[in-house]
Amino acid sequence: MQVILSEDVHNLGDAGEIVRVKPGFARNFLIPQGKAMPATAERVNEVEHKKRVIAEKRAKELKDLQAVKAKLDGMALEITAQAGEEGRLFGSVTAANLAELLAEKGLEVDRRKIVLGEPIKSVGEHTVAVRLRSDVQAEFKVTVNAAG
Repeated sequence: MQVILSEDVHNLGDAGEIVRVKPGFARNFLIPQGKAMPATAERVNEVEHKKRVIAEKRAKELKDLQAVKAKLDGMALEITAQAGEEGRLFGSVTAANLAELLAEKGLEVDRRKIVLGEPIKSVGEHTVAVRLRSDVQAEFKVTVNAAG
């Protein structure tokens, strides 16, 4: 019997896949628990259409993220912060500060996508990574200057 999985099922497949299972497994487990539905011609067409729509959406999203990546790569930002004599900042420069700085430059980047191992606590040039998506990552430079 063929069924369309409604959710990921361990050792069987991912949501949206059409799989062949024994009729008893489908009738007694998958269908009653809402993990699958019988694969009729109408439902198969519906699933294929959804897959095409999702693929188009992901392609458009990837194109948009590539444009943001192109703007971010090689970008150089400057920020001024209070620092001691040895170049140690009194506070720190965090991902939220960098997100605000990018917003001022016209790039809306969520602070959670900015990858900082730990906040920047010293004066100088630092390289910062931005993980826009699992497969799209950009880098830019931040120069931290000491305030008068």
